[in-house]
Amino acid sequence: MNKTWLIIKREYLTRVRNRTFIISTFLTPLFFVGLIAAIVFISPKDMANQKTVREAEIVKENMAKNEKSGVAYGVGYASSFLIYISILIYGTMVMRGVSEEKTNRIAEIIISSVKPFQLMMGKIIGIGAVGLTQFIMWLVLVVVFVLVLFTVLPPDALGEAGKQSSAPDTAALQASLMTINLPLILFCFLFYFIFGYLFYASLFAAVGSAVSEDAQDTQSLLLPVTMPVILAIAIMVQVIMKPVSSLATWSSMVPFFSPVVMMARIPFGVPGTVPWWELIASMLLLVAGFLFITWLSAKIYRTGILLYGKKTTWKEMWKWTLKRN
Repeated sequence: MNKTWLIIKREYLTRVRNRTFIISTFLTPLFFVGLIAAIVFISPKDMANQKTVREAEIVKENMAKNEKSGVAYGVGYASSFLIYISILIYGTMVMRGVSEEKTNRIAEIIISSVKPFQLMMGKIIGIGAVGLTQFIMWLVLVVVFVLVLFTVLPPDALGEAGKQSSAPDTAALQASLMTINLPLILFCFLFYFIFGYLFYASLFAAVGSAVSEDAQDTQSLLLPVTMPVILAIAIMVQVIMKPVSSLATWSSMVPFFSPVVMMARIPFGVPGTVPWWELIASMLLLVAGFLFITWLSAKIYRTGILLYGKKTTWKEMWKWTLKRN
């Protein structure tokens, strides 16, 4: 366990001290805050350009009718997309790290003192901790930047329409946010982010241990791993429009899809849209899937990390899983 911790610490510190990590951590929240500022600025202008008072009243009525579903849609879509992006980015990071250590033959030196499974899990957990750290920092920075934005920016900066509509709009936004269970959403997001990442990162690590220096060989092995998560985002686009459909229910149970699909449904209401049994079953199946996939990936990793000069196929990798180690 101590050796695994050392690998986790090495992977974590190496990446958080990287200049790219630091720059992206601060620039991404600024982008979102700028987007929020643009939306806030444009929205009062649009209200000011309404031709009649009646038109403005119709717009407000329509906004009130769609308040809850609109917020749920936005939160669900954003949460699902963030998990989708994080799985691809950090999963690929795991694969490249394993592949580089194998190509440079560093893995041979490390494995002489550490078990292959410890090395694989140390790398997966270390990089996952980097992703979790970045998400937490993004959340904190976005909140801070938004508070600074609305403190520095005077109400009259939005024009006369902004003066008339800023207070009602703020109240409406607060009322809309109250319609969703934010603590539950945050808990579920962390759960599906962590276990969704661990589920796919194990597969990415297995691929990284089996690939050679041939880029084409890498792409052929990577395709079966990336296709399910890409399919998950395609399913999510359909599910978020009909969160109580059969497609929504069953795709939320499949570990390959559940981290992305279930997060699109939860903001619409638990237990309203998503019954408690569906949420609990989805979580348990994802944890079980992670344990099973990690067990299979570890078998591939043990053989692949020390295999050189041979083109590997998925058929060959499956044979490795059948070996008794």
